[in-house]
Amino acid sequence: MKVFNLRCGRDHHFEGWFASEEAFTEQRAGGLVECPLCADRDVVRLPSAPRLNLSGAREQQQPGPVVQPRDSDSLEAMWLKAVQHVLQNTEDVGTQFTEEARRIHYGEVERRGIRGEATPQQREALADEGIEVMQLPMPKVLEGGGKPH
Repeated sequence: MKVFNLRCGRDHHFEGWFASEEAFTEQRAGGLVECPLCADRDVVRLPSAPRLNLSGAREQQQPGPVVQPRDSDSLEAMWLKAVQHVLQNTEDVGTQFTEEARRIHYGEVERRGIRGEATPQQREALADEGIEVMQLPMPKVLEGGGKPH
């Protein structure tokens, strides 16, 4: 595996792991390489010293890039970890979010962490009822509860 430092058009920096330089070039040309934070496909390779990941080569089951933020202490990396934590520890109730939040708040169902979709008006109505919710922007790579490889 080859590890490349990459940057999207919105200046997010991340790593991509590829079988070869040719694999990166082909995947980029095919629109398969995208920023794990914003899904921008305007990705460029940054100059770097080569780094090979030989230990994980046998474990790689799926074709395609493996991405992670370049700096584990960056705000982007912390945000991505926070979003992953939310995805792993909440139930996706989709468009039924406001109804389910009310049912939980009023004790009609057991308390649990939920996530879903709500319009600004729905969030405002929940706040008026004393129901605290938080909007969390989701990076494209994690939509649907997935994880970056």
